[in-house]
This record gives sequence, C-alpha cells and structure tokens, in this order.
Amino acid sequence: MPSPASPPLPVTVAIPTYNRAGWLRQTLAGLVAQDFPAADYEILVIDNNSRDETAAVVAEFAGANPAPRHLREPRQGLDHARNRAVVEARGRVLLFGDDDILVGPDWIRQLAGPLLGDAAGRIGAVGGEVIPVFPEGQPAWIRDWHAPLAFRVDAGPLPPEQCPMGANLAFPRWVFERLGLFHTGLDRAAGNYFSGGDSEMIRRVRRAGLEVWFSPAAAVRHQMPASRTTFRYAARHAFDSARSRVIDRAGQPGGAAYLVGRLPANGLKLAGFVVLALLQGLCLRPGAAKQALVRAWRSCGYLYQIPRSLAGRR
Repeated sequence: MPSPASPPLPVTVAIPTYNRAGWLRQTLAGLVAQDFPAADYEILVIDNNSRDETAAVVAEFAGANPAPRHLREPRQGLDHARNRAVVEARGRVLLFGDDDILVGPDWIRQLAGPLLGDAAGRIGAVGGEVIPVFPEGQPAWIRDWHAPLAFRVDAGPLPPEQCPMGANLAFPRWVFERLGLFHTGLDRAAGNYFSGGDSEMIRRVRRAGLEVWFSPAAAVRHQMPASRTTFRYAARHAFDSARSRVIDRAGQPGGAAYLVGRLPANGLKLAGFVVLALLQGLCLRPGAAKQALVRAWRSCGYLYQIPRSLAGRR
C-alpha cells in the first residue's frame, strides 16, 4: 500500500457512494460542519461509477473548509471503493461512513477520539452507534429488524460476539498496513446486496489481538428510503446476505464441515418458514407472513451458495 504523498493528517473521512446524490448532499453538509479543526481532517468521496449528479453535488462544497475531494473508482463494489480510500488517505485514522448518514457536529471527535488517544496501539477499530430513520415511513412488519445497536452506554471495548456496522466505522491506518485491505469478494456491488467486508475486517482485527471499541456518542442517523422497506428489497437482501456469509465462512478454518451441516438445516428451515407464511396468511396476518417469507429467502440463499462454495466457485 503506497505511503501518503504528504505528511499525514490526523483524520480522513471516507464516503463511498453509488447513485445517491441527494442523500450524499445531506451527508456532506454534516461533514463540513464538524467541530473538529478543519486543518486536521480531509473528506474523500469515492464515486463508484455513479450515473447521477454525484460529481456536481461534491462540487457544490468546493468552498467548504475542508472541501471534499472527489475520486472515481472504476472497479465496482463497496470494498473496492473502501480500498481506494485507504490508498488515497492522508489521515492517521480513517473514518468510513455510508453516503446516506446524517452526522452531528461532534461525530469526528467522538469516533476518532479513542484511536487518536491510543498511544499504545491496542485499539484496531472503533464503531459508532447507528440509528435507523425512515423519512418516508416505516412499515410495521419490518420494525423488529431495525433498531440502534445499543452495545454499551460509554466508549469502550466490545466482546467478541458484538460487531459494529460498516456505516459508521473507524480504523487506524496501520491496521491496513499490517493486516491488508478489505476483502473485495464480500460486499455489495451494483446488482447485489452482499455484505460482510466490514465484519470480516473486524474479525481480522480481533485475530491480531487488537481491541474493537464502540463509541455510542459517535452516533449517526442512517436514512432508510421507501425503496428499502419493500418486501422485494428485504427478500433480496436476505438472500444475498446469506450468500455472502457462506462465501466468508468457506474461507475460514473448518468452513467446509460447517457448511455441510448447514445445508440440511436450511432445507428444514425453508420448509418450516414457507408453512409458517401460509398459516400467517390464512390468519390474515400479512406482516407476519412477509417476515416468514423473508426468512425463507435467507435459507434459499444458503442453499444456493453452499454447494457453489464447497465446489470452490461463487
């Protein structure tokens, strides 16, 4: 990984984006209004082949301090965009945010603070709180699946079973120099809803003996448009997230044996959730029926991907 061309800044904020110019404008408005010293951070917008007005939106902030820097990443995929940010960043600490988050004025200070103060190099990652918001309304049937993380009430380390979200996540630069870049086969690109590049990196951080922290005060509001509240989106997301989990697990020790066991288990789950959906439909509970069908689609994702991963191909 190339070294920065100029002396490093304390912080780089990296925002990968794809065809979300309207949401991006709101995100950038918050980032240029931070109470963090303007001379101590930069903002990178990594444009992953957007076909909308993304470049024009970034140009609207040319007079801000700091002005966001627009970078084009032609390799399609969220983790390709993240990796481009790592290569281009001049910051000692890298903050990754989604292109549809709303941040408070103290976001950089709260998220980067633990890493900037970690002289001993014990902390390998810091995640912030993610609060889902629904500008166009939230259907009742998806309410159970969207809530703040609420891992802890103060800043500090997380136990191994808790993993922060990639929408609000920070790393020291040296983590990438020591452990490598994000896994580009696990996260989403145009046409799929894969996930897992951030959690796979968190797992590498923990395997290296480093702490993963949570900073609840570094909260962002994660906007969920109406397009993400439909049954079609939820089912496709469940299917693809299951596929990405299989691909991730297949590369871990003991992955093949685990996946062999998951194949019949998910066959039974699929049948059970389909029956449950039918029963809920007969009871005139359409929301519960949709929930069961989404879980059925998750099992379909496992059943689709496990044989392909065991055969060594995606």
